[in-house]
Formats: sequence, C-alpha cells, structure tokens
Amino acid sequence: MPKTKIIKRRQFLTKFGLYGLGGVAALALTSTKGYAVLGFGKKDNQKSDKTFSYTLTDQEWQNKLTSEQYRVLRKDGTERAGSSALNNVKEAGIFHCAGCEHPLFDSATKFESGTGWPSFYQPLNDAAVGTSTDHHLFYARTEIHCANCGGHLGHVFEDGPKPTGLRYCMNGVAMTFKPAS
Repeated sequence: MPKTKIIKRRQFLTKFGLYGLGGVAALALTSTKGYAVLGFGKKDNQKSDKTFSYTLTDQEWQNKLTSEQYRVLRKDGTERAGSSALNNVKEAGIFHCAGCEHPLFDSATKFESGTGWPSFYQPLNDAAVGTSTDHHLFYARTEIHCANCGGHLGHVFEDGPKPTGLRYCMNGVAMTFKPAS
C-alpha cells in the first residue's frame, strides 16, 4: 500500500500559494486505499436531492455491490487508471450501470482516450445519465451519474472527438457490458 505524506494544512496552502483560499474553502486531504484525494467540499446540485426510479438503502447497496463498486458508485470514488477490463471492450453492445442495469452507453461511441478509463463521446440517449457539478479538485467538474439510481459513473470533459467534442470518462467498475445479440 503506497504511503501518503501528510503535511499540515498551513504548509500545504503556503507551498502551493493558496493560503488565501483557506478561509473560503473547506480543504481536506484524505487517503482512500493509499491514494491521496484532495477535496473542496460538497457538490452543487446534490444528486441526493433528486428522485431516482431505482433506490436502495445504504445497507442494501453495500450488500448488492462489491466493495469497489460501492466506493465508486455510492461514495463518488474513482478506480485506479488502467484497472478496468472494460478498457479493452471493442465489440458491439451496450454498457449498463453496475448498480441497477440501466443502459448508459453504446459501444459504437467508445473511443481510446489514453486516460486509462473507458471513454465515450455521448451517452446512449438523453435519459441515460444525469449531471451535477463537483468541486473535489481545484476546479469545477461535471460529474456524470446514472439517471436511474444516481450512481457515480465519472466525469465529462470538453476534449473529446467529433461529432460531440465531449469525453465521458467513466469508471469501468461502475458499469457492466452486454454484447449485442
């Protein structure tokens, strides 16, 4: 397990020239399975305020999902880059939410982004995914979640290929793949 160097908040803020942000943002440095995560706090448009068709209690989610799926889908985690078998999927089919089996992406929209995560240039349809804004890093990102159960899937960026110019960078552990029949 990699070691995480813990530094005092003031040292961190001073070192990176961010001391003035200390009073504005609730800066947190935590460790998840040996990986350091830097966070600024809550998301805008909290998805927990939305109503989803597929709902379970927290205990039911823990029983249904593997520990890694639970960490990513329900606790907004990120899997290690390059760790998903779905990176190598090249056949025709549909990617589904691992939490509720809701269809998300067609493999025809999958492309190799070089990031280490399965990437797509568009969702299956307008009802496949939802968005919210998170500030877990030094900038706002658009989070992508399952429109059916609210499970965290990844983020969308504006550096993808044509025709959309978008890159839906998804956690493979948050999805399953069903080949076309």
